[in-house]
Amino acid sequence: MYTQFLGNYLLQKGIVNQEQLFNAMSRLSQTHIKLGTIAIHEGFMTAKEVDECLYVQTREDRRFGEIAVNRGYLTDDQVNDLLTRQTPDFILLGQNLVEDGIFSYEELERILFDYKNETEIYDLSLDVENEEAVHAIISNFFVLAEMPVSEENVMYLELMFNSLIRFVGEDFSPLTPMVLDEFPVTFGVSQKISSDREFLTHIDCDRETAIAFASRYAKEDFGDFDEYVVAALEDFLNLHNGLFIVNISNALSKDISLAPPEITADGVLYGANKCVDFPVAYPFGTIHLIICF
Repeated sequence: MYTQFLGNYLLQKGIVNQEQLFNAMSRLSQTHIKLGTIAIHEGFMTAKEVDECLYVQTREDRRFGEIAVNRGYLTDDQVNDLLTRQTPDFILLGQNLVEDGIFSYEELERILFDYKNETEIYDLSLDVENEEAVHAIISNFFVLAEMPVSEENVMYLELMFNSLIRFVGEDFSPLTPMVLDEFPVTFGVSQKISSDREFLTHIDCDRETAIAFASRYAKEDFGDFDEYVVAALEDFLNLHNGLFIVNISNALSKDISLAPPEITADGVLYGANKCVDFPVAYPFGTIHLIICF
């Protein structure tokens, strides 16, 4: 999930645009980590040292590790250690963007440092799905939206990101959340969740985006906007919310119920207090994840 969070950060800062980001994300499954990239991530080498070794490689037919050892930047043991390290996908994303000429290794080093500091996760490991780190990053989405950072809210959004990765695809980036008094509907599916409070969840998008989203979710090639596309969106939201109420019941011992999903083709969504829009950009379009409290 850190890949999506880093993508959001890069977009927010204007470091990349959506086309550059999705182009780099689309190649993650085919990308092999380079020794220099992982050496920077593990703190064994600086970006300048890596760039120097890469330059030497263009002049000499030698491996990166051999050059780094020869210049005293790495030991043989460190090279062997790095070759066996498991690499998080967000580092692969950074490597792809460097190879695309979007920024340099030195800039990537600074970006990762600034990102960890700004999200206050600099003391946490990003090598694995660290629960505390994920919680900190997702909490920041609610801070940006000026909404309460409750355990229930964070659980819902974290599960939604995981549901998107699992059922639709990991090549997305969350965009900046927005608090709205109301949300004008394009097309979407709504579903109410009730416990000690009631809130409305909603997925909204244009019809072409709905077709692409449904095609991925159902693993079928839908060519037209029809009842099958609508049913796929309903099923996705109902499945996600069903998982959420089970998690809430187990974690917080709350009685919680779920209303049937409803199609909302036009009109306006209102909440008792506010609606929060968490936009998620995919290569095929933007999905708006709405929670009205």
